[in-house]
Amino acid sequence: MIKKVLIANRGEIAVRILRACKDLGVQTVAIHSTADADAMHVRLADESVCVGPPHPRESYLNVPSVISAACVSGADAIHPGFGFLSENATFSHMVEEHGLIFIGPKADHIAMMGDKIMAKKTFARLGLPTVPGSEGAVTNINKAIKMADEIGYPVLVKAAGGGGGRGMKVAHSRFEFTEAYETARREAGIAFGNDRVYLEKYLGQPRHIEFQIMADQFGNAVHLGERDCSLQRRNQKVWEEARSLVLTPEFRDNFGKKIAEATAQFGYLGVGTLEFLYENEKLYFIEMNTRIQVEHPITEVITGIDIVREQILIAGGSKLSVSQNDVSFRGHAIECRINAENSDTFIPSAGTITNYHCPGGPGIRVDSSLYDGCKVPPYYDSLIAKLIVHANDREQCLARMRRALGEYVIEGIDTLIPLHMKLANNPDIIAGNFDIHFLERLNRED
Repeated sequence: MIKKVLIANRGEIAVRILRACKDLGVQTVAIHSTADADAMHVRLADESVCVGPPHPRESYLNVPSVISAACVSGADAIHPGFGFLSENATFSHMVEEHGLIFIGPKADHIAMMGDKIMAKKTFARLGLPTVPGSEGAVTNINKAIKMADEIGYPVLVKAAGGGGGRGMKVAHSRFEFTEAYETARREAGIAFGNDRVYLEKYLGQPRHIEFQIMADQFGNAVHLGERDCSLQRRNQKVWEEARSLVLTPEFRDNFGKKIAEATAQFGYLGVGTLEFLYENEKLYFIEMNTRIQVEHPITEVITGIDIVREQILIAGGSKLSVSQNDVSFRGHAIECRINAENSDTFIPSAGTITNYHCPGGPGIRVDSSLYDGCKVPPYYDSLIAKLIVHANDREQCLARMRRALGEYVIEGIDTLIPLHMKLANNPDIIAGNFDIHFLERLNRED
């Protein structure tokens, strides 16, 4: 059993992990930069350690400082949350080398799934359908053009080691392909230190569907259903729903079991998410995220399963607390990501929260680290809160979301609350008529 966890993150996810630890009776250590000395996760933790100045490279991404903080504080495990070091295989390996437990999958699996080409090959061998495309990295422009012609335009050029929408370019014709290819390689090299790219058929109007899985060291694996994450801006998720409107219960059950079986065969440990594109009643695997997801709360509220708690218990050597037969789905849930950004320009906004009021009432959950007078620094990701709404059906869920957004007060900085209110009242959103390009079209119309 894990006794003390160092939380190698900040913001709302650090508070979320801290709460799960406290529910388990596990002590917590918060790390922080000098910019986060008064942050909520620091205030709530049993102990805290400053790991450096504001810039992430010198604090939250400073591996020696993070591991030293764990050793000095007597922690026996490290939870990386999401972002920062959560999908860093080298960090995971170093944590274990220092006799600590990494609350996440094996380092080899992090590395394997971090390479999208290898991830596709792995799950294709395990029987999951993938988007048509190149079998591996394409390093020669002439071969790339020939491959693109064979796949058929439009073609998507994607970074092999990428994420977050960077290193992805679309070519609608051979005329556009060379520039898309070179730009994607250049962006990938700068962002990830790896300029390898591969090609995929660009799907015209797909949904982005992902399945949550959990697996233990005893060969047990379950799926917790799917989430629809189609509402995205620049390939960054903004609004997520569980369950999807496009999958039937029978399809969900059959495909979910197939995913769980593939995960067990793979030997995966911990929680993870398999992501797919859905078009013409077919799902195509695109990647696996080997960490807790930002949008995990909507799965928690429709299943009643504390995913972070399970993650900690699995890392401590426990069996899954549920079997597939124990998993059931109740109602509908929506999560709105509340970013510190201008709703019209999406320019990040930093500053001091001068007035804060959190919405409440039936079916409302807010994951946040905000409080009156707290500072939102300019150095980190703009996600500052998540508004999660649960109801018996989607219509009631949208009504509750509109109520909650109307109650939510965050003053002193710009946020995406006005955008979410606009989406919650949009006829196409209400009708469920959207795909991954919806927000792009909406912005052009505005």
